[in-house]
Amino acid sequence: MKRLIGGGLALAAGLLAPAVQAQTVKPTVVLVHGAFAESSSWNGVITILKRDGYTVIAAPNPLRGVRADADVVSDVVRSVDGPVVLVGHSYGGSVISEAAVGRANVKALVFVAAFAPEEGETALGLTGKFPGSTLGPTLAPAVNLTSGGKDLYILQGKFHDQFAADVSPAAAALMAAGQRPVAEAALSEASTAPAWKSTPSWFVYGDQDRNIPPAAMEFMAQRANSRQTTVVKGASHVVMVSHAGEVASLIERAATEK
Repeated sequence: MKRLIGGGLALAAGLLAPAVQAQTVKPTVVLVHGAFAESSSWNGVITILKRDGYTVIAAPNPLRGVRADADVVSDVVRSVDGPVVLVGHSYGGSVISEAAVGRANVKALVFVAAFAPEEGETALGLTGKFPGSTLGPTLAPAVNLTSGGKDLYILQGKFHDQFAADVSPAAAALMAAGQRPVAEAALSEASTAPAWKSTPSWFVYGDQDRNIPPAAMEFMAQRANSRQTTVVKGASHVVMVSHAGEVASLIERAATEK
């Protein structure tokens, strides 16, 4: 009889194991870079997340337009089997808020020194809503595209002070050379219905950000009813580079909160 009971328990444990495993599967973290950056800007965060057992995708962000870029990211999210934490930096915040709409597997949004626009708002409009941004004078002459429109870069000689003041000059020089341009039109494209109204959100930014005024990010975090907002003292616009640990910690909090 004892043998039968033991066998029954073993069988029950075997049947329950898949359900327990399913409950403990960690979300996939999808990272979306912003303007004047590229996927390697997430390297420090990726290293920490992967060490802690997360699957991570640094999604492509073409930087052509909010809706078009959101479609690209949304397709990546759709390809993931299981829950997703969607993370956006800077202009990438506008992209993730659109990309998450209609994607039931997105369990959380994390805005990293990022825009969280309301319907009808633009990146340029939100930047100018509060004083403090010094981006305009640091932009290089626009690159005229054969296909029409213009691309914007930050002058390499001004990149360190403007974009990444709290990383080493050598690291900032590499970032400046590898920066991805944003289409001028993308920064003035109005957002549509935002996912942060229905999806839990978290925010992290630096109090020395010179691209997006910290007051603007505080405003957006409060408006979105942020579950947690981390303000990193002394951090620049690339807080995910200079303070990868704090950013990864917030992402993991978003990933594990019920």
